[in-house]
Amino acid sequence: MLLRNCAGGLVFWQGKIFLIRNEKDEWVFPKGVIQQGDLSHETALNRVKEEADITAEIISTAGHTSYEFFSVTRQKPICNRITWYTMSALDDNFRINEPEKCKEAGYYDI
Repeated sequence: MLLRNCAGGLVFWQGKIFLIRNEKDEWVFPKGVIQQGDLSHETALNRVKEEADITAEIISTAGHTSYEFFSVTRQKPICNRITWYTMSALDDNFRINEPEKCKEAGYYDI
């Protein structure tokens, strides 16, 4: 099994949280794999910026999750271990940078 360390952001703006509904109809938070030499908080901020063009600042760590899946392209199981950060967006603007991977996105009431 391939183990991957990842990081992501739970982005808040005025009592709402940012969510993305992906091409699989799953509601997800921005996240990505931590590249060698990068720090987890840097990856989390970068993924929020890269996926949704949101500028945010980290407030605190929010915890850890993990999940396993079978990668069709790699032909092996993968375990993603994610460190989550609570973030505050500087404004409510966003723009999905990979629209083919997103059905819907926005800030939603909790």
